[in-house]
Amino acid sequence: MSMFWEELRVLTRYALPVYGTHLLEYSLVMASVVSIGHLSMTALAAITLGSMTASVSGFSIIQGFTSALDTMLPAAWTSSDPQLVGLWSQRMCVVMAATLVPILGIWLNAENLLLFLKQDPEVARLAAVYLRWISFGLPAYAFNCVSRRYFQSQGLFAVPTRIIFVVAPINALLNYALVWGPEPIRLGYIGAPIASAISFNLVSLASIIYGVAYVPKTAWHPLSRRTFTSLGILVQLGLAGVGQTASEWWAWELVGLAASLLGPAVLATQSVLLVSASTTFQAPFALAVATSVRIGNLLGEEKARRAGIAANTAIVMGVGIAFVWSAMFLIFRKSWALLFNDDPEVVKLVASILPLVALFQVFDGTSAVTSGILRARGKQFTGALLNLSAYYVVGIPFGMWLTFSWNLGLYGLWIGLTVSLVYCSVFSTLIAVRTDWDREVMKVMERVKSGHKARVSESHH
Repeated sequence: MSMFWEELRVLTRYALPVYGTHLLEYSLVMASVVSIGHLSMTALAAITLGSMTASVSGFSIIQGFTSALDTMLPAAWTSSDPQLVGLWSQRMCVVMAATLVPILGIWLNAENLLLFLKQDPEVARLAAVYLRWISFGLPAYAFNCVSRRYFQSQGLFAVPTRIIFVVAPINALLNYALVWGPEPIRLGYIGAPIASAISFNLVSLASIIYGVAYVPKTAWHPLSRRTFTSLGILVQLGLAGVGQTASEWWAWELVGLAASLLGPAVLATQSVLLVSASTTFQAPFALAVATSVRIGNLLGEEKARRAGIAANTAIVMGVGIAFVWSAMFLIFRKSWALLFNDDPEVVKLVASILPLVALFQVFDGTSAVTSGILRARGKQFTGALLNLSAYYVVGIPFGMWLTFSWNLGLYGLWIGLTVSLVYCSVFSTLIAVRTDWDREVMKVMERVKSGHKARVSESHH
């Protein structure tokens, strides 16, 4: 039991700064929606559509791809060759640079694409404007996903938090100044994406300065030809990571689209529920990040039993966090919506669906943590299969059927989401609990060895 309490302490210490990072990062995106929300209905619809397109075709893919580093970096850091951390991070930057080309292609031609998808012409035009401006922040966003994992794998969880702690208020100010500010600097609608793009670049700049000036160079690997080798492993893990991460993001967007067909009150309700569920999800998600770093570090140190204890501790913690959120939703369900919206119809609808959201928390939390365990083991592909089948084969079709054939409205969609997460969390927990941790240590050693071999052979040339 003593190991359990130790891991509980370590995971808590790791997860708290990550939670702060995620919440503040979420505020970078939410600030735009809030500042534009008061301009006009069309502007709000456009920025919602624009940021949704950005998520689906850009951010989710970058997040999925960089999750390959959750497998490679933590174990490299505690292994005999910590410079591999720097090397894999550089390689990921190369892979990301290639990935950004098609993404930017989509973003810069977004208007035609959105019109083809039968969106309102004015909304499509404005959404495309949003994407054109925010694309200035896209390379920085990708770099931030890599640099954050570079810091976190070395146990420097507070670094990304400190950086975003400085940038988030600047972002809020920029949003206000550029959208609503005094005449000479006021840009109106395009102020929001410009503020976001500036903020992403500020985070990158701060990360580079911090990494060069304040972090020991133990993990850094000098730039060399090797940066362009062994990219295949990252692409493989990355594509599976996209399957695991993006399949989940896309499922939520699909539900949002379905909700938008049910009328404005339902869409408003969905946005309240989505913001609520996303905010509470940040806690188990932070725990998942902490867990995959912790397990990776332990595997790199060849501590198999300890890694297993850390994994099981994390699952218990995930369920614990979920119960806290569930209780909160149930206690405040009658008044919850008033935080966001005064419309009596919306308040009533939200109150009727919150008990379901409370149940949903338990499975959402568990599957977040078990996904982290799968990523630590390099099992992104398994995670992808689980998510794809959970959402697109089971949950969403079932939810749509309840909503549109049985007229259950938004309730049906949320039953569908809950069903997918029950499926996901049950299977991934079974996989996590039955892991042979000694074999995982062997696998990590092989990965490090192959990285090391390539290095030795090159230094002989």
